[in-house]
Amino acid sequence: MDAWIYDAVRTPRGKARPDGSLAANTPQALVGALVDALETRGQDPRASQAMVLGCVGQIGDQGGNIALVSKLHSGVAEDAYAFTLNNYCVSGLTAIGHAATMIAGGAIDRALAGGVEMMSRVPFMGDNAGYYTDASFPKRSRYIPVVVAADRLAQAEDVSREQLDAVALASQVRTGQAEANPALIASRIAVGAAAAEECARPQTTAESLAAMPAAFAPLAATYAEALDGPIDHRHTIAHAPPVCDGAGLAVVGGAPSGGCKARARILAYAESGGDPQASLLAGFSAMDKALARAGLTLADMDRVEFMEAFAVTIAKFLRDRPADPAKVNVGGGHLAKGHPMGATGAILLSSLLDALDAADGRLGLVVATGAAGVGAAMVVERLA
Repeated sequence: MDAWIYDAVRTPRGKARPDGSLAANTPQALVGALVDALETRGQDPRASQAMVLGCVGQIGDQGGNIALVSKLHSGVAEDAYAFTLNNYCVSGLTAIGHAATMIAGGAIDRALAGGVEMMSRVPFMGDNAGYYTDASFPKRSRYIPVVVAADRLAQAEDVSREQLDAVALASQVRTGQAEANPALIASRIAVGAAAAEECARPQTTAESLAAMPAAFAPLAATYAEALDGPIDHRHTIAHAPPVCDGAGLAVVGGAPSGGCKARARILAYAESGGDPQASLLAGFSAMDKALARAGLTLADMDRVEFMEAFAVTIAKFLRDRPADPAKVNVGGGHLAKGHPMGATGAILLSSLLDALDAADGRLGLVVATGAAGVGAAMVVERLA
């Protein structure tokens, strides 16, 4: 693919509550802070020809085409076009992938792409879509909250409570370790007083995880008509990524020239749909497509950022795929840091580039997955 990532930055993640570390900001202010940071880091973001942002809750403070609002707020070139997309939890990676596709096709030369989500301002399912409760859909196609799908997937795939606890603990431990490794947080940009991952719980222990009860049976009861029988609920609050605020933004462009340097080349990008009842498996399909398009395998990857959509996804990945756990989510993951839905894919890509830099690695993979069978994946090659 003839598209390069010149830089990619992210905010810390703040708790989605009124006193959260980012909650006093507007979504466009978060994006604007990242535009400023990209300029400080030697890019010329305001000369971009497009701004493409993922955002799931496109109402209220995130309505009105938040990409356009962010473009105007940030002072990006007036003739740059802007659009916002909602592809559920993979939106941020979809935005970057679509920008890369436009660049590879010759439509534009440079774009800002990423995502933003402020769940302190627009809560989960805050758009109140009719689809969420529409019983006219065939049972197999009805909406099921993603955490309910996660519990059902754990049951179907025989992912044990002990396996869920193990990956949740690893996410917390590695998140804490990353705070002491400047290379792993080099592209994380402080916003005001928010300079660290507010949702992380460094006091987490194996014992505290084992003592927590399964949490999501009451939610499943609300959607019982769309489910095929009872579920053995296994996920606790610790196995679900905290709701939070955050943003990620990348400068994507054509081949470097005139002394300009890029951080990485995009070797392949893929999206995938999937069984809406299995829900969280579409990221696996997208990963397989992206690796095949790049002519590479998991064993070739120096670092992997695999979205911890819920504990079952990362547990299944590590159990079923030939990935070296020491190379996966080395700086921690969503179970510790949180999941700002539309921003997640862009945040993971920025984290991947930092992880590659820290390891002096060459090849990296980012995988995102979401509700109702959506998935996206990208393979990149770091440039020395």
